[in-house]
Amino acid sequence: MKIMNNIVITINRECGSGGKEIAQRLGEKLGFKVYGRELLETIADKYNISLEEMDRIKAQKSNWWSDFCRFYTQFGAASQIDTLAPRPTPQSLYYAEEQMLRELAAKENCIVVGRAGFHIFRNNPNALHLMITADRNARFNRISQKKNISLEEATKLVERIDKERETFTQTIANTSRYDTRNYDFVLNVTDMPLEMVAEFLAKNIRHKFHL
Repeated sequence: MKIMNNIVITINRECGSGGKEIAQRLGEKLGFKVYGRELLETIADKYNISLEEMDRIKAQKSNWWSDFCRFYTQFGAASQIDTLAPRPTPQSLYYAEEQMLRELAAKENCIVVGRAGFHIFRNNPNALHLMITADRNARFNRISQKKNISLEEATKLVERIDKERETFTQTIANTSRYDTRNYDFVLNVTDMPLEMVAEFLAKNIRHKFHL
């Protein structure tokens, strides 16, 4: 039976695993738009802050209910009148991204990289959730080569980003990004060509959704 609603593929990934590149290749193979960190630029402009500052905010722990009330009253009012937007919190950034992603997914098939996509679309029957992992040393080496930094610097960077992403996921979704129950596929791609991984995923996605 042909599925009429748009398909959403969410890809969570460990830093240095190659998950972003896999998403890009998969998008090309399926003809799906790929949405990731670039979405933050629009939100950063709204709050008049840098992407680096957004990363620091998202890595903070905070109380969900108090921040929701603050966001609802301040951001809701700011959206109706021309005033300065309130200082963002992890939750308010999540709500802004969630709204944008839901609007995009309503228009077309898409791939969402990170952004707590598995949580945003957890109740969508036309969503498929993936987690891309790789061995630690492989990830350290990949980042070292990609960014042309020392292995020691790469190790610290990977560990910091992994910790920030986990904190954000726990704060927003009240779950661990490493909980395999959040995903349909968990793939360790250590020593695997990214093109081969993308083709494997594309083949299975075409089969599942009758593409």
